[in-house]
Amino acid sequence: MKPRIAPAEKSGFDILVEEVCVCTTCAPHLPLGPRPVLQVHPAASILIAGQAPGRKVHESGMPFDDASGERLRQWMGVTREQFYDATRVAILPMGFCFPGTGRSGDLPPRAECAPLWRQRLLDHMPHIELTLIIGDYAQRWHLPSVAPAKVTATVADWRSHWPAVLPMPHPSPRNNIWLKINPWFVADVVPALQARVAKLLSR
Repeated sequence: MKPRIAPAEKSGFDILVEEVCVCTTCAPHLPLGPRPVLQVHPAASILIAGQAPGRKVHESGMPFDDASGERLRQWMGVTREQFYDATRVAILPMGFCFPGTGRSGDLPPRAECAPLWRQRLLDHMPHIELTLIIGDYAQRWHLPSVAPAKVTATVADWRSHWPAVLPMPHPSPRNNIWLKINPWFVADVVPALQARVAKLLSR
């Protein structure tokens, strides 16, 4: 259990996170109800900008606690302990709650979430030096100038944003075919990512 913070000791960041954790804005549209899943800390140097939690993550309450997370940790070259150290790695999806399942997978992140909370949280994380932008919805937010491009084209042009930002495909097993068609990602991008992450975590 996390230690209780006395009201007089709470920072603006603490109060903001508490507000996020009790948010019910999208409740009428969430099949399993609201359960915001994120990992944030003002000292974090790496930001993972994902899509939205899946059903398994909704149940556990831990971001990327699934097969996608296993692959993402492999790509980054980090342990679970390093990955879940909020003082090093912030995890801020475009939608904080599980949006439900559609015909071809999970539904998109709820559109209400990012405008409400995203920039307010980012303003409290001034030490981010590397942002991993995973998937189309996160790329539209963080790279609006290239948003009309397909994810593959944006990822292929990764050097244009490096080393502060890295657009990435989603690490979901559903993207196995994409990874097979685009072997350059694992061959060229992943080693650069691992070296960059190792350098940031060594400080």
